[in-house]
Amino acid sequence: MIKINNLTLPFDHLPDEIKKEAAIKLGISEDEILTLKIRRRSLDARAKRPLRRVYAVAVEIRDEASISNRVQRSKDLAIEEEKNYEVPHVNYKGNQERPVIVGTGPAGMFAGLILAEAGFNPILLERGKLARERVKDIDCFWKEGKLNPESNVQFGEGGAGTFSDGKLTTRVKDRHRRVEKILQEMVSAGAPPEILIDHKPHVGTANLVKVVGNLREKIEKLGGEYRFESRVDDLILNGTHVNGVVLASGEQITAAIVVLAIGHSARDTFTMLQARGLTIEPKPFSVGFRIEHAQLLIDQKQYGKHAGHPALGAADYQLSYRTSLGRTVYSFCMCPGGYVIGAASDFDTVVTNGMSQYNRDGKNANSAIVAEVTPADFPAGPLGGFKFQNLWEKKAFELGGGNYFAPAQLVKDFIQGKMTSQLGSVTPTYKPGVQLADLNRALPTDITAAIKEGLGVFNQRLPGFSGPDAIFTGVETRTSSPLRILRGKDGQCVSVKGIYPVGEGSGYAGGIMSSALDGIKAAEKIIHSRDEGGH
Repeated sequence: MIKINNLTLPFDHLPDEIKKEAAIKLGISEDEILTLKIRRRSLDARAKRPLRRVYAVAVEIRDEASISNRVQRSKDLAIEEEKNYEVPHVNYKGNQERPVIVGTGPAGMFAGLILAEAGFNPILLERGKLARERVKDIDCFWKEGKLNPESNVQFGEGGAGTFSDGKLTTRVKDRHRRVEKILQEMVSAGAPPEILIDHKPHVGTANLVKVVGNLREKIEKLGGEYRFESRVDDLILNGTHVNGVVLASGEQITAAIVVLAIGHSARDTFTMLQARGLTIEPKPFSVGFRIEHAQLLIDQKQYGKHAGHPALGAADYQLSYRTSLGRTVYSFCMCPGGYVIGAASDFDTVVTNGMSQYNRDGKNANSAIVAEVTPADFPAGPLGGFKFQNLWEKKAFELGGGNYFAPAQLVKDFIQGKMTSQLGSVTPTYKPGVQLADLNRALPTDITAAIKEGLGVFNQRLPGFSGPDAIFTGVETRTSSPLRILRGKDGQCVSVKGIYPVGEGSGYAGGIMSSALDGIKAAEKIIHSRDEGGH
């Protein structure tokens, strides 16, 4: 097939115009095109340009040889290689010692899938609950302020990404088709098929709950085993090699391979890992607040007169600025038509996050506005970032009234350093609820000063961004892991062999797609190590 890139059309074009434009690009009649498949689509909404849809399509034509010279001359045309992801296979008997995967977020889930497809019959241990049971615990927290520290937005089947926008964006260009593997598996498990072609694919929370459950069932049918409410509290070591894990119940599971896919919030587990000799180092992360606007405002700023057109959907934005003192401030996890949610996993703390459903039809747009923090900003030691996070999460709990309500403030009042007495037209969506407070007290002065400087620039780029109705809710502290478990080129922990740190918790990935990719790569390394006579 021939792939055509940069095929552009008006944003509100008719479906049959894609084929017509493809024929023009190829210099042939529409009748010569036998089949046409959309490979990618995006929206070009850059300022001072007409809104355009941009496509990459693959076409089959009657006489490919007749346009070979045209294909060679054009930068937008190429012969498409059709290739699928191939699971590595080795001579491994399923009754041999089974790999243990700790955590069932994207990294653990896709490591488990690949190992199961290769016949390794992995055991997946999850400290939280099944997704459908987890939903009940989270609803209870949002409605009644009753937190379950083992079943919440951070812990449970699917990991923290299950309660998010379900963004599947990645810049990775992978010739092995791992990205396509992830997306195709998710569609097979119930995700919208549009994620296969959208430039900025997203699944939405309700769909993700269904997807992770269906992926679990597939892994189980392939010989994998899930065990919920099975927190790992210790490792069994033999010198510098892992021999297994110990559960909170006291049960011991023997394993020469342990994949650590524990996410970025399992502070108790990280404390144990450091005590057991895993080499851990602190790394930068970011903290800030969730900002909310009327979604209509963002639509108008991004789409102009076309705001509200059914062909466009809810608009997003991406903002970044390096302050005069060198600290980066940026928007993170922007959720069009979404909600700000309570994402705490520890008692007496407040943590914000953003979430939206697939149709993104909520009244508000939200995003974290965060500033980078480095090891110089928090206590020394590998776990210093956790101490920093916990300090300010507890402060937010106090400012919110001590009942899991979050402190909130109009952005203009935050900038001016005065208390908010009355909200504007934007109603905060945070669950369980909000308490008006001074967010200048919710983070260190260096951080709040950087955010204020960034807001001034963002308001120039998107007029109204720091307007009278915009509201902040805090605090956003779980943007990424504050530490990294050092690993070698073989994917194993440098200090304890047989342990494969993966995903966000490892410090080498961030977000659903990069974590899932990291899990797949670890599974491949495990499979190949057995092919090379590993044990």
